[in-house]
Amino acid sequence: MKAQSKQVSEMKKVEKIVAPPPRHWVGDGFNVHGFFPHGPLTGHRMSPFFLLDYNALENFPPREEPFGVGPHPHRGFETVTIAYKGKVEHHDSRGGGGIIGEGDVQWMTAGSGLLHKEFHEQEYNREGGPFQMVQLWVNLPAKDKMTDPKYQAITNAEMGRVPLENGGEVEIIAGEFGGVSGPATTFTPVHLYNLKPKAGEKIELKFPSGYTTALLAVEGSAKINGETILPLNNLALLEREGESFTVEALEDGIFLLMSGEPLNEPIAQYGPFLMNTNLEIAEALDDYRQGKFGYLD
Repeated sequence: MKAQSKQVSEMKKVEKIVAPPPRHWVGDGFNVHGFFPHGPLTGHRMSPFFLLDYNALENFPPREEPFGVGPHPHRGFETVTIAYKGKVEHHDSRGGGGIIGEGDVQWMTAGSGLLHKEFHEQEYNREGGPFQMVQLWVNLPAKDKMTDPKYQAITNAEMGRVPLENGGEVEIIAGEFGGVSGPATTFTPVHLYNLKPKAGEKIELKFPSGYTTALLAVEGSAKINGETILPLNNLALLEREGESFTVEALEDGIFLLMSGEPLNEPIAQYGPFLMNTNLEIAEALDDYRQGKFGYLD
């Protein structure tokens, strides 16, 4: 790991702490806080990330009919679903899919277009229980928006790991930390970690100045740069200027860290399509209506 600069001028400061917005339902299986793109957290400000939906911890009752969201299209970006509690089953029109449980990730590249559906896994659905998930949309650069769709199933055991001094660890999903790389392949520089410090542990992080960087408190709370409190279920947005910052756990915690190089390209979004121009949105709608995204029951 590179030595951390102690110069104040190189510190990446906290721009704002964002409380969880009011929840809304996605289908009947995901009751989410939509942190962005809303208000000042626009698609441009959060680039290369575009959307963050967080299903904070809750209990779902047992049910025979699966909770979830039925077939719907996507084009021009990637969906990253991270399971903290519960199990989710995914299927898409290109044959991708599978089941993810606690600690697992599914990274779906919609690219040129597909249909997919997401439901609570059948056995979990029948038993009910705690459920906690994140879905993050990662925008694709213009040159890759029409890439072939693909699906990366990433089990928790496959993630990169860096142990911390007092028993915690950093799980690396994508990018690199401490000389250890995560298994996910990305189209642009993206770092995605689960920070899992024990109470009192401090993690030093460093990303290039100009990167978009945010931290979601999934479990526990933390102190950033020794002064700013990040409460449970809140999001910390850091300034793009500066490189280094610290995260200190106030109790045993889990913090989703996302950092990436902004695309600095035009954004055109309509529902499940994320392109660069309105003409490309119109083409996506036309292709979808013509069945070019495939079929899915």
